[in-house]
Amino acid sequence: MEEVMKNILEKLHLTSPTDEGAPVKEPNEQELKNLQEKYAKAEQEHVFAFYEELDTAGKATLYEQLSTFDPNYINEITHKALNPPKKTGEEENTKLEPLPDTAVASVLDSKPEDIESLYSSGLKLIAEGKVAVVLMAGGQGTRLGSSAPKGCFDIGLPSKKSLFQIQAERIYKIQRLAEERHGKEKVVVPWYIMTSGPTRGPTEKFFQEHDYFSLAKDNVVIFEQGVLPCVSNEGKILLESKSKVAVAPDGNGGIYQALLTSNVRTNMRDRGIQHIHAYCVDNCLVKVADPVFIGFAASKGVDIATKVVRKRNAKEPVGLILLKNGKPGVVEYSEIDKETAEAMDPKQHDVLKFRAANIVNHYYSFRFLETIETWVHQIPHHIARKKIPYIDIKEGKTIKSEKPNGIKLEQFVFDVFPMLDLDKFASMEVKREDEFSPLKNAKGTGEDDPDTSKRDILKQGTRWVQAAGGTITSESNNDGTGVEISPLISYGGEGLEFLKNKPIKAPAVIEKEE
Repeated sequence: MEEVMKNILEKLHLTSPTDEGAPVKEPNEQELKNLQEKYAKAEQEHVFAFYEELDTAGKATLYEQLSTFDPNYINEITHKALNPPKKTGEEENTKLEPLPDTAVASVLDSKPEDIESLYSSGLKLIAEGKVAVVLMAGGQGTRLGSSAPKGCFDIGLPSKKSLFQIQAERIYKIQRLAEERHGKEKVVVPWYIMTSGPTRGPTEKFFQEHDYFSLAKDNVVIFEQGVLPCVSNEGKILLESKSKVAVAPDGNGGIYQALLTSNVRTNMRDRGIQHIHAYCVDNCLVKVADPVFIGFAASKGVDIATKVVRKRNAKEPVGLILLKNGKPGVVEYSEIDKETAEAMDPKQHDVLKFRAANIVNHYYSFRFLETIETWVHQIPHHIARKKIPYIDIKEGKTIKSEKPNGIKLEQFVFDVFPMLDLDKFASMEVKREDEFSPLKNAKGTGEDDPDTSKRDILKQGTRWVQAAGGTITSESNNDGTGVEISPLISYGGEGLEFLKNKPIKAPAVIEKEE
């Protein structure tokens, strides 16, 4: 019963951070007065409009929530987002260039021995315990018809594995590969999973129910990104209810602040981490803690590196990694004119000049993350105009607007890129069919949906079986057939010699050597 009550209190955010499980107390008169004055000076005092109507739990909840925000800071970032500085003449004449050859590499154009060299150096760093992984997993599967965290989603594989399980097993396998090659008894790649308010509890429960997918519990650290108040088009903080401010996650760019407030950076420092791989949960093909990528970035001595895939064609609506006025960054599809998008590479006439599609798959040096405090305040906030249910201050009733009535503020993870000197930034092009298949849309959409994710994993497994000398037969030629190879058997196509001359009837799952 005690555990049940604790869970209820936590879901209502009525527990004290200093005394886990203890009910939050209503503030005393002076504490309340001080906070009210702070909001009044920022002209946001309306958030206390219904305070006296609330019961003790309601007062405690509102006070605790409002105590976590600085209303002056909210005003400042809202004003900057709504009134961006006017561009100078130089900025208006934006100059876009591909990254220089010294900052890029391509798996598509590299010699096998060069890739193997990077793999070996990256695997050595993993064996030495210097590599960690950060997963951005704050999104829910709303577009997929699910309110659960997107990482819990089953894309329809024969094994029924979720995205979380696929990625956990890749970490497990890369640890074993490092142990075997370097004669280590135990190699650990800690997995830091950034969730949001709505996804943290369900994510923790999912991992507990599945025993952390054979990873050590202490090496799976689940933390939460920050939130920011939603504001009206006039810049006023919106109330979701009489006792709660309407909030929204602060975007994937909130990862940097979250690494500090959650003490994840401290945990990394204590473990001796020097290299970090960060990625988004929705990519079923992601090579988690990829030794080739780690080896590439470490060999370059850069602070940030990013994986890219080759843009399919000039019209594909993807952001691009390039130089913008001499600084590394991401330029969105909508910012590029037709002539620029269609320009061909003068060195390779059969490919686009600007082709490095951003897939939100990044490397960070730990030394760079040690400097977060010096630059995190410079990351801009962007506005997303949304329909936000709110309490009308005069009527006390919930209003559901039919058109965008408010603003959600968010930061983008790539907005830190232009802060780096070019010699501290690099990009590695990888094969789309091997490393990128995002899950964005509902089943049946035909693009970036569960069916395409499933198809791409089965096609990859089929390629691996054929490369190992296996033969595949199938009663159907549709995209739903193929071979699923468990990451516990092979991380990237290696170790499949036992399949040579072996007939396999698709669809099939290979979970162990037989």
